Amino acid sequence: MTASDGIDERIQALRRRDRRFARDAYDFVLEALDHTLVHLGKDRLTGEERHVGGRELLDGIREFGAQQFGPMAPLVFRRWGVRSTDDFGEIVFNLIDIGLLSRRADDSRLDFADAYDFDLAFAELFRDRLAHISRAV
Repeated sequence: MTASDGIDERIQALRRRDRRFARDAYDFVLEALDHTLVHLGKDRLTGEERHVGGRELLDGIREFGAQQFGPMAPLVFRRWGVRSTDDFGEIVFNLIDIGLLSRRADDSRLDFADAYDFDLAFAELFRDRLAHISRAV
């Protein structure tokens, strides 16, 4: 998708009515979805076969967030107004509402509920690196 597809305008209009999350959070979710599609091998599929469920997307968000921001991912998410996996569900359903994402009938915000704690999840991913840093101080 490019800016000429009206994505910028749709997200700006969305954010005028729902200011909870930073613009960067929406861009990140779209990029994390692309990352997840590739990781799951669904990037070349079409229709229902291409669908990514909420928990799959949250795993992709964790992985992509770790790649992009390292152990600082929880801080970045909080700066965007994202405090829990539930918030990523809200972002996804906002993107569905403006036609940038689609859903299956059985997709629900509950798919994103309490999947993992950001601080614990990223601390686990970066445990060795963080331990090394703390020993060096």
